[in-house]
Amino acid sequence: QGQLEESGGGVVQAGGSLRLSCAASGRTFSTYAMGWFRQAPGKEREFVAATNWDGTSSYYTDAVQGRFTISRDRPKNTVYLQMDSLKPEDTAVYYCAAGELLESVDEEYDYWGQGTQVTVSS
Repeated sequence: QGQLEESGGGVVQAGGSLRLSCAASGRTFSTYAMGWFRQAPGKEREFVAATNWDGTSSYYTDAVQGRFTISRDRPKNTVYLQMDSLKPEDTAVYYCAAGELLESVDEEYDYWGQGTQVTVSS
């Protein structure tokens, strides 16, 4: 039974940066696509970014394109989300997820972390 645990969230001023980490345990996710999603108060969970099993292919939602970078360290069983030029509208709980296919639809992901809060102040 695999588990995912996010870390790195916090409070940052607009224009600042944060790096989120997602550590996997209990099994290897080296053959899984990894994704990041977020959920703001009163809103549905939305796709942020995803990368394929070996990190050679990634894509992003338009709102974060050019500001966020997803990467993974397969030997460490860890995936990262580097977030730069943060905006107040990026405030949300951020979740990492693992799935068999590189998708932007949360139903396609089988494993989820508990989430980490990111708050961007203006």
